[in-house]
Amino acid sequence: MIYVSLVVAFVASILLTPLVKRLAFRVGAVDAPNYRKVHARIMPRLGGLAIYAAFLIGFIFLKVMTGFESPYALAILIGATIVVITGIVDDMREISAKAKLLGQIIAACIVVFVGGIQMNEINLPFAGEISFGWLSIPLTIVWIVGITNAVNLIDGLDGLAAGVSTISLGTLAIMAMIMGNGIVIAMASILAAATIGFLFYNFHPAKIFMGDTGALFLGFMISVLALLGFKNVTVISLIIPVIMLGVPISDTFFAIVRRLRTGKKWSDPDKSHLHHCLLNLGFSHRQTVLIIYAIAIMFGGAAVIFSMATFWGAMLLIIVLLVAIEVFVEVIGLAGKNYRPLINFVRMFNK
Repeated sequence: MIYVSLVVAFVASILLTPLVKRLAFRVGAVDAPNYRKVHARIMPRLGGLAIYAAFLIGFIFLKVMTGFESPYALAILIGATIVVITGIVDDMREISAKAKLLGQIIAACIVVFVGGIQMNEINLPFAGEISFGWLSIPLTIVWIVGITNAVNLIDGLDGLAAGVSTISLGTLAIMAMIMGNGIVIAMASILAAATIGFLFYNFHPAKIFMGDTGALFLGFMISVLALLGFKNVTVISLIIPVIMLGVPISDTFFAIVRRLRTGKKWSDPDKSHLHHCLLNLGFSHRQTVLIIYAIAIMFGGAAVIFSMATFWGAMLLIIVLLVAIEVFVEVIGLAGKNYRPLINFVRMFNK
């Protein structure tokens, strides 16, 4: 029956998106071009509302038809609704960053205190189990807010955030199938189906943007489902979602590095994100998005392999990934044009 719920969510997304597009124009939820944007005309940006509604329809259908139950579902849905409301208000009125952050923190607190979803302890090789104690609450909130904003930051090209999120959700669903985690399988796969339906209107050339409504909602759901899927935290299980979300996490990390190196605030916006760098190298809009899709699939595949590897095999995979990321970042200039420590180090031995 879960497959039928995927079809329901997919079809609902396709049918609802044009309606949301009209609503966006009517309520003034539009995105005007500026020096940081790559689009050249006014675009509706409330598309995330269609993803959210289609996901709810698919999930409710599954619950009604199968009696599906989970102690975490209600808290996740309440938190997601708070994030969506925050996004809707921002898409309509462009509220401050502090106001958006407050909405995300409230949603994260619902998940932590009502749903009981937390990082409680970690099992370290050669050291055994270490409890986070009171730190489990702030660590969980920081994880949720951090991933939520990381997905929001990559929402810069037609279909980019929606496609990368779909790949991450697909990876989550696969990992959940391996582990037999029903709630993650259901929510991740239904949300992926709803997002794919939205992509029919959002892939280049886009007819509608997901806006903060969609980016914050997808980021929130991915962060919570990743946390729920790997609740019994070991070093291995802690790293899996980080690898799986490699595109938004690495883009956010190097954006902070880039801004600190140039004397800017870490939160200052710029036009040097991963997609900007690829566009500057001469790739087309569509080629850039497809390249980042391929990178996201690589990270997703690495996460699955990582989960089945031995400890030392996993460590080797991490080293290879880190070196590959660093070389890629230096070549495209993601951390700044003059940031090339690894390339310069290699050149020292070639002289």
